[in-house]
Amino acid sequence: MSSLILIFAPIFLSGFIYLATKKTDITKYLALGFFIFLLFKSVLLYNVLPTSGYMLLGEFLKVPQFSFTLTLQVDHLSVIMLILTSILLILVTLSSWSMKNQAGYFALLIFFSGAIFGVFMSTNLLWFFIFWELTLIPMYFLIGIYGAEKRVFAAVKFFLYTHVASMLILLAFFLLFKQTGTFELTMIKEVVLVTPTLIWWLLFLGFAVKMPLFPFHTWLPDAHVQAPAPISVLLAGVLLKMGAYAMIRFVIFLMPEESQKYAFVLLALGIISLLYAGFMALYETHLKKMVAYSSISHMGLVAIAMSTLSYEGLSASLFEMIGHAFIISPLFLIAGFLHHKTSSWYMKDMGGIMQKAPYISAIFVFAGLGALGLPSTMGFIGEITILLSSMKAYGVWVGIIVLGSIIASSYIIWTMRRVIYGSMSEVVAKTDFTINRVEFFALCIFTFVILFFGLYPAPLFDVINQAFGSMQSLGGVK
Repeated sequence: MSSLILIFAPIFLSGFIYLATKKTDITKYLALGFFIFLLFKSVLLYNVLPTSGYMLLGEFLKVPQFSFTLTLQVDHLSVIMLILTSILLILVTLSSWSMKNQAGYFALLIFFSGAIFGVFMSTNLLWFFIFWELTLIPMYFLIGIYGAEKRVFAAVKFFLYTHVASMLILLAFFLLFKQTGTFELTMIKEVVLVTPTLIWWLLFLGFAVKMPLFPFHTWLPDAHVQAPAPISVLLAGVLLKMGAYAMIRFVIFLMPEESQKYAFVLLALGIISLLYAGFMALYETHLKKMVAYSSISHMGLVAIAMSTLSYEGLSASLFEMIGHAFIISPLFLIAGFLHHKTSSWYMKDMGGIMQKAPYISAIFVFAGLGALGLPSTMGFIGEITILLSSMKAYGVWVGIIVLGSIIASSYIIWTMRRVIYGSMSEVVAKTDFTINRVEFFALCIFTFVILFFGLYPAPLFDVINQAFGSMQSLGGVK
């Protein structure tokens, strides 16, 4: 029952919290306390997991004749995502400490936490889909209400793109039910499917939009640019990873034979996403849009690693997913901070910020170096393990992905040159770059995580390897 509360309490109580606290600033404290509680519960779940397979948390709201039972089960992979989500929600709350109209904002974050926990904890396909769609509601309002000038356009585009893609997923789930007689993930076997190819493509396309992979990525730059900077952290750190998680769970492990047949599609789209988004970031003059394209480029790396269908590749992809979440977050937050202070998104209006805000600049530079894969950062560990696993699976020709790192080095260094260093612009010269201490503390935590796991990745890899070791009985990887 406590697991059920983790999902439905924030969903149903968020509206009451808003009404009860809209004239005070207590909502952020309630949100922070609740997200810390979610992290505590997630760590407890991890500590009691079996060495392999799922741990059943309960079956609720049973409608057996339609296989519509809320089955809550977790394994190492899902609990890793719960922990990552909880940490990012805490850091997003700290990064939003000075946000205006706090009651609605933090109430929506609380609603989002319940929906996303439902995604990672439910193994019933219909309930998974319900929670998958529920995550759109708070994100739609967070972008549409708290975003920048074109926020309504970006929110609608985000909602329509991802909702239409979700219809493909729903169709695939109904085909699975028709051919197996169940919506329970753990009871579905690929060998009994009549149309496995059709189901695989429906799931793949639906989740590719959420990751997103080229050419399904066009909703993301607009959403990132218009969203408040902390919400961009959730978009890049949680929603994109939700798509990658579903790609592993429902495409690779649920349908291993079809995944082996079409692995080249995932590889090709991963390489195109890596290079295309990298070149777009190099061309971009809008600071936050450059970071957004960088995010898409890194998800291309994740897709390349997934396409190997190997334990090494999947472990590398999950490490890259986690590392990317922590690396891209301070870049988005600082981009938003600079826009707030200078009233401009464009690099031509910046320059010499290091002279006015040395600590903020140092964090931006360090996170940028992590994004380009500098040794001693999480970015390097993720990229080198992806390169090694990809070369093992495909041979040396896949070394073309090194070009992605070269492009990343180009756009990151070029951005630093225009924004952080160089001559001080007139806008920067007359701007006060004082930052809220709580929000600066959140940036420091991101920096610490990037450095710690960059120097000492073994503990995180131990956890990640357990995630895929526990799924060995399901097959589907080489």
